[in-house]
Amino acid sequence: MSKEKINLNISGMTCVNCSNGIENFLKRQDGVIDTKVSFASSEGEFTIDSKLYSKDKLVANIEKLGYKVEDDFEKLEQEQIRSFQKLKQLFTTSMSLTIVIFALMFSNIFEDELNKKIIFIFATIVQFYCGGRFYNLAYKALSNKNFDMNVLVALGTSAAYFYSVFVLFAPWLFPENLRFVYFDGAAVIISFILLGRYLEERSKQKASDFLKKLMNLAPQEANLIQEDGNIKTVLANSLEVGNKVLIKSGEKIPIDGKIIEGKADIDTSMITGESMPVFKELDDEVLSGTLNTNGVIKIEVLTKSKDTTLSKIIQLLKSAQSKQIPISRFADKVANIFVPSVIAISILTFVVWSLLGDMQTAILASISVLIISCPCALGLATPIAIVSSVSRGAKEGLLIKNPEVLEIIKDIKYAVFDKTGTLTKGEISVETTDIDEKYFNTIASIEKLSEHPISKAIVSYIENKKTFENIEIEDVEIIAGKGIKAKVEGKLVLLGNEKLLSEHDISIQDKHKKFYEEQLNKSNGAILASIENETIGSFSLVDKLKDDAKELISNIKKRGITPILLTGDNKITASKIASKLDIKEVYSEVIPTQKYDVILKLQEKAKVMFVGDGINDAPSIKQADIGVTLNSGSDISKDAGDIILINNELLSVEKSIKLSVESIKIIKQNLFWAFAYNTLGIPLAAGVLYPAFGLMLSPMYAGIAMSFSSVAVVLNSLRLKVKKF
Repeated sequence: MSKEKINLNISGMTCVNCSNGIENFLKRQDGVIDTKVSFASSEGEFTIDSKLYSKDKLVANIEKLGYKVEDDFEKLEQEQIRSFQKLKQLFTTSMSLTIVIFALMFSNIFEDELNKKIIFIFATIVQFYCGGRFYNLAYKALSNKNFDMNVLVALGTSAAYFYSVFVLFAPWLFPENLRFVYFDGAAVIISFILLGRYLEERSKQKASDFLKKLMNLAPQEANLIQEDGNIKTVLANSLEVGNKVLIKSGEKIPIDGKIIEGKADIDTSMITGESMPVFKELDDEVLSGTLNTNGVIKIEVLTKSKDTTLSKIIQLLKSAQSKQIPISRFADKVANIFVPSVIAISILTFVVWSLLGDMQTAILASISVLIISCPCALGLATPIAIVSSVSRGAKEGLLIKNPEVLEIIKDIKYAVFDKTGTLTKGEISVETTDIDEKYFNTIASIEKLSEHPISKAIVSYIENKKTFENIEIEDVEIIAGKGIKAKVEGKLVLLGNEKLLSEHDISIQDKHKKFYEEQLNKSNGAILASIENETIGSFSLVDKLKDDAKELISNIKKRGITPILLTGDNKITASKIASKLDIKEVYSEVIPTQKYDVILKLQEKAKVMFVGDGINDAPSIKQADIGVTLNSGSDISKDAGDIILINNELLSVEKSIKLSVESIKIIKQNLFWAFAYNTLGIPLAAGVLYPAFGLMLSPMYAGIAMSFSSVAVVLNSLRLKVKKF
């Protein structure tokens, strides 16, 4: 056996049944070892035995099923946009014409016969132009021996439509009391199901947006240092291992490398989640996409662009995006049994009544079976409940982007939290200081000259304490990784870390040392200040917990959910935060790929929810069974998440669990009613009770029963909007 793995971009898939159909068909081919087709990412991953099955044959088989294999991502994207625009246009047309049909059904604008013919014209457009995709998909499903909802939709709407056509153009075939048309019913079903497909496709379109944004994080160009020392601007993806690159202050790093000259404060928050810039100097490694906040450095390239840490994050996101969501497509599974059963019952009904010599009853009863089995209630059972649930979620501060997760939120056993910006406020602030306020004017005047987050925090703290007046500052020097040096009225002022003071032979005075060491022991940051070779104290820096963090952790623990802290911050800081929140399980100093691996390992045990807000959290957010992000987070994390906490309140995480429980309860009630209605209605429509009780459901009453079941499902779903929980 000669194994070969092939990845293909596949366009033309309109629902999850398309990807399932491709998988089922290819699994039956000799030489195909494994198939994984994702409707969400329009990608297929195939493992074949190249001795028995070739790539060309694989492509040919996929195209034989009616799909296209695109050469590159751009062509796939263009095809997806065209497909989405077409679907949007079909839905708009269908819904508009359905509204017109209903207006005509309940008005006397035209004479009755003319009114019905106008309705027929509009209904025909909806049935075969807007609903044509269902016939196409039903054919594909049946070709793959798969009876899905598309077959049910095509079958049910066709029964209602063609019965109405015969009533309209050949009324003599029916008794006068059975001459009813059901064009409106068929149009409504097509419009509502097109709405569901449109929303699903729109979610799919947005799902890939975060990948594009992530790809744009790293600069496209780099300053290549040539052998003669000249600088040449080149494409970042053309850099080779060993090349030397110049990165100026304020520029993003184009590729993973090692510093060979210079030093700088690097903002690594998008990779590690650390709130404070990290000082990097000679021989330290820097990562693609991180930001040089100050200083000028030269780096030696360590990897090719396709192998950078950022590229690995993108690959992880693609992998997570294409994962099969462990959701039971209950209606479609039942449809595989229900559809052939309905067809068989309809045929049997026709045969039995024909043998009894009543051809008219045979025709009407068999059509009634198809009409009453029309999947309106079944099709609405889940989507209407989901619409109500999403609406209630928005009211509660939850933007539910992927409603499917509502089915599994109630089953989560692990709630994994990022630290910075999620459980904490993600902003450096001064907690306290032992510096006398008489020095505040001097300190604030100096710190105001720097854009560093620590400087801004100190200025903000002083401004809240007192109004300060700017003092003239001389010889200001911002020293990367150490602090600021300046002269005020001829006196040397230092603001920075212990290393900066040590280089100027300044030791911390005993009266300030105790406070300084206390802050370090609490894992707070500490910025020292000195004037003319004497320390005047220090500022204690913290990233404070969010107000509702402790309450959330306590509440989810009561629900039997294990909270876990997963952060790129150092062990001491992580342990301190975990201790405050009573979180026992902590993973610290992890990069995005390691976060992703932790999620995978936890998923081997149970369902996992991940709550984060940064770019570095995106792979974990996407991979988790439920990805939750904050509205204050990065665009990329919001694109990757299933749920966005609009109001940034952590307690909304618990609300999502409560909403999930109620939503699934409503959906189950809806599905029970939809199937109970069919279980009772189909025998009645088939005339089972006619011989004994004279009861038989005509097509008119079959249509009414179908409508009643739909109304019941809708009203039950709307309870979610007002239900207290």
